[in-house]
Amino acid sequence: MTRTRHLGLRASAIVAALLLSACATQAPRQSPGIPGVVERPAEAPGLSPRMAAAADTLTKMAVLQDRLYRVAAPLLIQNAELCKGQARNLLGFTAKNRWSYPGDYNEAAHVAFGMGEHLQVTSVLAGSGAARAGLQVNDVLLAAAGKPLPTGENALTQAGATFAKIIATQASLPMTIERRNKEREIAIPVTRACAFAIELGNADNVNAYADGNRVLVTRGMIDFVRDDDELAFVLARTMAHNMLNHPVVQRNQATIGSIVDNLRSIAPDTSLLIGSGGIKAMPAEADAAADRLGTYMAARAGYDTSDAPAFWKRLAEAHPPGVLNGFSANHPALAQRLAAIDKANAEIKAKRAGKKPLVP
Repeated sequence: MTRTRHLGLRASAIVAALLLSACATQAPRQSPGIPGVVERPAEAPGLSPRMAAAADTLTKMAVLQDRLYRVAAPLLIQNAELCKGQARNLLGFTAKNRWSYPGDYNEAAHVAFGMGEHLQVTSVLAGSGAARAGLQVNDVLLAAAGKPLPTGENALTQAGATFAKIIATQASLPMTIERRNKEREIAIPVTRACAFAIELGNADNVNAYADGNRVLVTRGMIDFVRDDDELAFVLARTMAHNMLNHPVVQRNQATIGSIVDNLRSIAPDTSLLIGSGGIKAMPAEADAAADRLGTYMAARAGYDTSDAPAFWKRLAEAHPPGVLNGFSANHPALAQRLAAIDKANAEIKAKRAGKKPLVP
């Protein structure tokens, strides 16, 4: 494998969870994934027009995925207390190799972005143990606790199992990495965080989905929000549906899970979004509960929630419930939701004034 990192790749992995879990209870799901923004030469050696198009697709998607991770990081870490049974000890980074990408994207990742057989770090969650240990994007993963890490097509799944075994008995993960052709030894402490995968949906419909374990935000929704606070509102209240077990209670988990599986791919089948997609509208009481909890989560993560009602009104006006496969179609109870947000914001203001914990 050529380990030259001359392109300065910043990549974002889409794996079974946003973070590599230190106490995984099931084998991680593989998915295509997206490399990040790079400074790529206009005529990289061996980069055909077809591969160039594939590389450009991956790069554009990576801009959106990177933003999702950045906004989600404090939501996941600062709300571990509220996630309860859905919080895990996590390492705080994701990793990929060229085999994480299908078809032309495999070759594009190899030729344009320098990905090979070894796993390399593709994102580091801000505030996590990996960030505190100094792990960096592009670091090549060579060994864990002195044992060589797997390479090739199944490297990610096998490495995740290795990490889980080590962290089951230790508070940190000793690793050997390669950075700029030099080996280094680091120890990554675990981080307690909500263990929800944060997925990018490569589609224009303005929506967000929760299937119990994952949160997916579409490209259309990311384009609609005006700032990170608004994106945090979407992420937090969608996480809240998972925390409140709504996908299971509403018997939407399998339907939404299939939509997430489709939309997180690089080239989803958008014909599956015709009509309602089989999703039942969320009842008003459940939606209000998710908005109340989501408002607390956003506030705990440092986001300004005062403009949340204005954002949701603007979204409902631009994409009303009659727009199928849009957010308002799945969450039509705007009046009840706004009342829950206003109540939560009043509670948060009072608790801050009284220097009390922000716990709903």
